[in-house]
Amino acid sequence: MTLTLTVSDEVRDLAPGFTHLAVEARGLVNGPSNADSSALLDDAARRLTERLDGRAPHEDPHMVAWRAAYSAFGSKPSRTRNSAEALAKRALADGGLPRINRLVDLYNAISVAHLIPVGGEDTDHIKGGMRLVRATGAEPFVTVAGGEESVEHPDTGEVVWCDDEGVTCRRWNWRQGVRTRLTEDSVNALFLLESMAPMTIGELEAAAAELAESLEKLSPGAQITVRPPQ
Repeated sequence: MTLTLTVSDEVRDLAPGFTHLAVEARGLVNGPSNADSSALLDDAARRLTERLDGRAPHEDPHMVAWRAAYSAFGSKPSRTRNSAEALAKRALADGGLPRINRLVDLYNAISVAHLIPVGGEDTDHIKGGMRLVRATGAEPFVTVAGGEESVEHPDTGEVVWCDDEGVTCRRWNWRQGVRTRLTEDSVNALFLLESMAPMTIGELEAAAAELAESLEKLSPGAQITVRPPQ
């Protein structure tokens, strides 16, 4: 069954330039990071450097728009960066991008190369549909602190993705919860690409097409569906 994705009117009013596009995949084969996934990350860092042409990531117009959206719901964008900006900073640092597992490496590479927030969710662990809303502050968010699972709660008014069980990602795309993250055992996934104007629909779709192509190479025979932008 197709996973339902909805964006609340409150979020639309907050950021009218927001668009998201989902790529669904079933029958994936994941595993530890390898030479191929590592090469994708290295190439993404190279493409990012060319794209920025000497600028810092936060100076890119797309990141400027994301910073404005974060400020609009009360988050300090220099302290809690959107996922694309945070990854871009790591890509340009001496340590480079982390190697997590093949699927995560793949979507992180797309995020860095296109400078767009991309998230991956294990759809077998999502309860009901996913909703992008402004939090009440009561929603549970399962994370890890000191090596142990713990439950946090978002700030009131914070933009969060959630399902019927709780928050799946805090501060729009800043920190993903452990419950729905992609592991080496994941076989069914939803990848969410999120953009703000001035990024065009064509640029968003190009990033999604590259993601779908990479998924097909990683998992021949997997069922890949690219949904229309919303």
